[in-house]
Amino acid sequence: MSISCRLIGLALGISVCAFTNPAGAQENGAVTVAEINGQKLTRAELEKKQAANLLQARYQYYLAEREALERFIDEQLLEIEARREHLTVEQLLQHAVTDRVKDPTELQLQVFYESTHTTEPFAAIRGKILANVRQVRQAKTRAAYLQSLRDRAGVRIALVPPEAEVAPALDSAPRRGPQDASVVILEFADYECPYCQRIHPDLEKLQKEFAGKVAVAFKDFPLPMHAHAEKAAEAARCADEQGKFWNFHDILFENQQKLELAQLKEYARTLKLDAARFDQCLDAGEQAAAVQKDIVQGQRLGLTGTPSFFINGHFLSGAVGYGTLREIVEQQLAMSARPPHEIASR
Repeated sequence: MSISCRLIGLALGISVCAFTNPAGAQENGAVTVAEINGQKLTRAELEKKQAANLLQARYQYYLAEREALERFIDEQLLEIEARREHLTVEQLLQHAVTDRVKDPTELQLQVFYESTHTTEPFAAIRGKILANVRQVRQAKTRAAYLQSLRDRAGVRIALVPPEAEVAPALDSAPRRGPQDASVVILEFADYECPYCQRIHPDLEKLQKEFAGKVAVAFKDFPLPMHAHAEKAAEAARCADEQGKFWNFHDILFENQQKLELAQLKEYARTLKLDAARFDQCLDAGEQAAAVQKDIVQGQRLGLTGTPSFFINGHFLSGAVGYGTLREIVEQQLAMSARPPHEIASR
């Protein structure tokens, strides 16, 4: 989850619920956190003034907590299955994992040896190669076994990423999907960022899978190291003036290596926009201030790279993958379906 462009039930079922709140973000905003010459500083003021610094710190805590939670779930699953089979966890893993790992053939070991380009003779390192292959195969077998336990179990992860106030950013963001969607994914992205391009199809897939329930909003966050990103962002906004933002947005990600000024203008003609109006908008930098406004909003939120997502305000960063996005969407849909008094009681 850290990659980005940067400056349970078995018979009983398992439900794991936890909430990321390392700094007490859910406490009353009026709580005093410090005093200066008798003037009280409240948590609400801290959250507002230091939001950029706090969000990234809380996200790193969330990632660490999530990793620990995954290990905890695996441990619980193994203990439940071991009890069901009247074994110890060690005996269960021996039977389900270790005993099922097959050693490579001598031919396979020779092929692996040749791929290392080492000058040591095969006989001298055969044992190391064998141990390495065994380790890799055992890890894969263990992972597959644990996944099979998860698939059979009613595992529900309710640990959520940290949250930020993004309503002002949403107000001016182009949106694809229903206005009354239960879940809104706000993406800050850079048209020249390869990770943004990679995750672009995942966002479209989410909207198809959760049709009518998920909307995607877009904000520009071109990074300094990408020479064409800012002008591409302006071009998409110029296309938006003629009602073709998303068409242009999609073309930019489909042609990420072709973002020269002349190519941007050619895309406008492909979409049959008013070419003269588009060229005037782009050449005069009419949308430059709007792009800068998005950048400032992202900086105030504490963003340092792309893609960055806020799913109903919950922050995710980097090329997180479809499974992670889908999980948070499902969490938020489940929350929206709960009675208000249940949500408040959390």
